Amino acid sequence: MSEAGGRGCGSPVPQRARWRLVAATAAFCLVSATSVWTAGAEPMSREEKQKLGNQVLEMFDHAYGNYMEHAYPADELMPLTCRGRVRGQEPSRGDVDDALGKFSLTLIDSLDTLVVLNKTKEFEDAVRKVLRDVNLDNDVVVSVFETNIRVLGGLLGGHSLAIMLKEKGEYMQWYNDELLQMAKQLGYKLLPAFNTTSGLPYPRINLKFGIRKPEARTGTETDTCTACAGTLILEFAALSRFTGATIFEEYARKALDFLWEKRQRSSNLVGVTINIHTGDWVRKDSGVGAGIDSYYEYLLKAYVLLGDDSFLERFNTHYDAIMRYISQPPLLLDVHIHKPMLNARTWMDALLAFFPGLQVLKGDIRPAIETHEMLYQVIKKHNFLPEAFTTDFRVHWAQHPLRPEFAESTYFLYKATGDPYYLEVGKTLIENLNKYARVPCGFAAMKDVRTGSHEDRMDSFFLAEMFKYLYLLFADKEDIIFDIEDYIFTTEAHLLPLWLSTTNQSISKKNTTSEYTELDDSNFDWTCPNTQILFPNDPLYAQSIREPLKNVVDKSCPRGIIRVEESFRSGAKPPLRARDFMATNPEHLEILKKMGAASSIDAEDGLRFMQEMIELSSQQQKEQQLPPRAVQIVSHPFFGRVVLTAGPAQFGLDLSKHKETRGFVASSKPSNGCSELTNPEAVMGKIALIQRGQCMFAEKARNIQNAGAIGGIVIDDNEGSSSDTAPLFQMAGDGKDTDDIKIPMLFLFSKEGSIILDAIREYEEVEVLLSDKAKDRDPEMENEEQPSSENDSQNQSGEQISSSSQEVDLVDQESSEENSLNSHPESLSLADMDNAASISPSEQTSNPTENHETTNLNGECTDLDNQLQEQSETEEDSNPNVSWGKKVQPIDSILADWNEDIEAFEMMEKDEL
Repeated sequence: MSEAGGRGCGSPVPQRARWRLVAATAAFCLVSATSVWTAGAEPMSREEKQKLGNQVLEMFDHAYGNYMEHAYPADELMPLTCRGRVRGQEPSRGDVDDALGKFSLTLIDSLDTLVVLNKTKEFEDAVRKVLRDVNLDNDVVVSVFETNIRVLGGLLGGHSLAIMLKEKGEYMQWYNDELLQMAKQLGYKLLPAFNTTSGLPYPRINLKFGIRKPEARTGTETDTCTACAGTLILEFAALSRFTGATIFEEYARKALDFLWEKRQRSSNLVGVTINIHTGDWVRKDSGVGAGIDSYYEYLLKAYVLLGDDSFLERFNTHYDAIMRYISQPPLLLDVHIHKPMLNARTWMDALLAFFPGLQVLKGDIRPAIETHEMLYQVIKKHNFLPEAFTTDFRVHWAQHPLRPEFAESTYFLYKATGDPYYLEVGKTLIENLNKYARVPCGFAAMKDVRTGSHEDRMDSFFLAEMFKYLYLLFADKEDIIFDIEDYIFTTEAHLLPLWLSTTNQSISKKNTTSEYTELDDSNFDWTCPNTQILFPNDPLYAQSIREPLKNVVDKSCPRGIIRVEESFRSGAKPPLRARDFMATNPEHLEILKKMGAASSIDAEDGLRFMQEMIELSSQQQKEQQLPPRAVQIVSHPFFGRVVLTAGPAQFGLDLSKHKETRGFVASSKPSNGCSELTNPEAVMGKIALIQRGQCMFAEKARNIQNAGAIGGIVIDDNEGSSSDTAPLFQMAGDGKDTDDIKIPMLFLFSKEGSIILDAIREYEEVEVLLSDKAKDRDPEMENEEQPSSENDSQNQSGEQISSSSQEVDLVDQESSEENSLNSHPESLSLADMDNAASISPSEQTSNPTENHETTNLNGECTDLDNQLQEQSETEEDSNPNVSWGKKVQPIDSILADWNEDIEAFEMMEKDEL
């Protein structure tokens, strides 16, 4: 992210001016608005700010010093084992290792951080080490994206501050552009990656052999992420401007032009991954997090650094689409590029935490405050921001590799508002890092934010970004030896000087935007915004935005809270969205009656709503084609009466194609099954019970299979989770060949799993049947029991499961099959680590009939589970044969009626709009 100086605020900038520095954009004038805030907030004393700044310096020394002592010249420090991580000498971590190129990554990534933290002597020593020790000609395959932002950006940032220090006359007097020459060498090594028909780069390249040579061991990839191809322009353009070699900027511009041309024209969104040869979108979901994030960031910053209007116009076009479709304040949820009203997922990843900072640069403060506050509430609950979390703020992926994006947004919000609240947020970040992540040899990434377990990992971006933003947050202008506002931050927080915008401008700046879309200049503000508009005369403005979000994580209904709060403020209610629609809500039904009756705006809302409902209905029908599996307890005293809904696996024996598996269950040791079992004799010939977490599903399957198990049941480690409050998902593999796994694997949520565990404690020997659907009860075993004992057994069984009646079916075979196949048709593929927590309740954003929470007019969260259950019980009492399909029939009827009106609405929309 970028923050730069407020030169010339208030004076208009001529349209289409070729030369403009940061003063032309909103963010650079936001600093002038600081005085609006300080009048209404209790400021943090300079003494406390200095104390916290000094604490950041000490933390950096702890991390950097341990890297230099225990890891250098390796790429990264392994803080738990106090040694360096060298590519090829440690077990492969997959794509994560593509950032490592045996080029002392952490040292290069930390160069300009040393200057920002006033460690000029250490900076000079570090530059000498880089020039003496670093080799860029290694036979290693690296990520083009990571090498660009971390290494090329690090060298350019180091060069920028080296020449600044040299001009000051005290340090670096010997420096003669050596870092720039290394950057140029690296730039030429990356250029072969662009040898594609589209101009999009290959995702990986061999530093020594390039792409094509057999020794390169790369060049066969067909896909790359949008951010990977679209996050090159700052570093490559800076390299061209510094050296005069225009080829770098030309290649980066061509890649950006191609991505812009391939955007989805109706939604103006881009997908996550794209084919580098054909330009076809491979993953068609779109958001602002992983895979896309820095593409948007670099469009706006390319305008700031290079003064090319087309980049700003492209950014504004994308930003409008983001706020129209992806932004659901305070959430930012991925959507489908072709169906942008349909959410693509019900969870968010941690990388989107950069977006509030980008909104500050854009000048859109309110949504930045809202999203930042939501993220802060998640952090206060888990101490860190999980790699992914659900829309109801449960952990989805539990890792936290000490990412800096939230600290980045905190810094920019403070610079924009001057609100001391953000200093307190930064203080919390410092405290959590020291309390939970600090270890004797540095700072260790969190393996699981729920348990506080560590991972032997300290990524280079932690030193490049985290300490830089935290120090700047608490530093006054006089605390920094140069004017930070003369520079723009890259996505890795490396500093590039703004004067590059007027240097070596030999690149043709053809405005390619107009070739693809018509844009009105009135859409863009070419002057500094009026701070009275950005910040009304209310010193508590930011606090008023944050206040409704204070308990959002606990209440778990953020969209409703914001909508109600907005409604009271504006007097007008936002349009009803299909994902929020409840057939039992009279207010919603009343809104439907009015759609299209009053104005063209109502007609547009009505058309959008009907299209959303049709899309949701279609998606629901597709999901119903993925039935769950069944775990049936067949031993005494259950005899097949207890049928538990289970999720399938994408590997192992497919129970829908093969005969069911029957056997007694046994608990594995260790319970998570992540290593060789210590009790193989106990699971030999049995179905092993394993706890979720700590490793991949496939790894668990291999371990129990090697111990002789005939099947496996993974039980969720998130206490209280249940298949009737969360959608089932398919257990994914580990990205490797899983053909070696021959046994069936099923997944049970916590409540269903506890039934089996309780049965083991009660009866010791428990036999289950793993199948694609429930089977007949076992009459032979039932007949072996005396009538009286059979009745006793049934009573005992009924008592045991009475508290779990929602999970257990004490029914005959037909109703067992119906319930097991139809109760939860949703199936969600989880392709990442198994140590994530349970998925959000019932895919609430993609199924309007299963939203569990809504908000009443007082802004209070209400539990719809109870309402729906009461309604269901009433309907069942009046009609015992009623089915779920009949319950949703009114929606189908409404959809059928609306389908007839779509053409009329479209004609009305065309005439009116």
